[in-house]
Amino acid sequence: MSKPVILSIAGYDPSSGAGVTADVKTAAAHGCYAATCITALTVQSTQGVFGVHPLEPELVVRTLNTMADDFDIAAVRIGMLGSGAVAGVVSGFLASRRLPRIVLDPVIRSSSGVALLDDIGLEMLRAMLPLCEVVTPNVDEAAQLAACETPPASANWENALPWLRNAAARLHDMGARNVVITGGHLDPANDYLSTAGLQGSGEQVIEGKRLESGSTHGTGCAFATAIACQLALGKELLQAVRASKYYVRQAIESAYPLGKGIGPVNHFPR
Repeated sequence: MSKPVILSIAGYDPSSGAGVTADVKTAAAHGCYAATCITALTVQSTQGVFGVHPLEPELVVRTLNTMADDFDIAAVRIGMLGSGAVAGVVSGFLASRRLPRIVLDPVIRSSSGVALLDDIGLEMLRAMLPLCEVVTPNVDEAAQLAACETPPASANWENALPWLRNAAARLHDMGARNVVITGGHLDPANDYLSTAGLQGSGEQVIEGKRLESGSTHGTGCAFATAIACQLALGKELLQAVRASKYYVRQAIESAYPLGKGIGPVNHFPR
């Protein structure tokens, strides 16, 4: 039996906690097959990001077209793009190919604060929103995409909820059909799903709780790729988001120590 093919468009993390190599593992854990297109090389480890080198846009678009010509792509995960030029060719590729089930994970800064995308790239991310089935920013990424202030760091869930609704509404106004704002830094660590499709609008709170762990590198990649896999396997969006949040929780809980910094999750949890 053939497996759904997930196209991962993301950067290369040599520690394999995030980016395309992590996406390959996440896809395999879900019974899917990952084809990949590297957008940027990075120098990074569990201790941080020390260098970023975006690839030539021509190489990126050639790779994307080669993958799309060869595989029946069931879903797409877009992660780190690295530059406005690369983001531009990825946006053009998506617009021309009209691939299904595109999950946009807007990687703008590393968790250690290193910029991973320029201002032109941020504008290109906004332009991609109408092409995607769902966008999965964390609170900081949602604020940057929606061009609004972040909620206070001390905000609890009830105080943050009006902000989440406003940020999601701004993203819908930019063309986003479905928005999942991940709340790993909120208390409790709930995720917020907002929909604005042809069948009407709505919101769902996907409950969670904070996990104290030194192995959380790549959680955003794992979450977005898991959603792409779940959609490719036929799940509805809410089911896909719930299952992916559970997968990431298991991946954190079953992680084992690696490296001298923030280690990766276990992409093959028990």
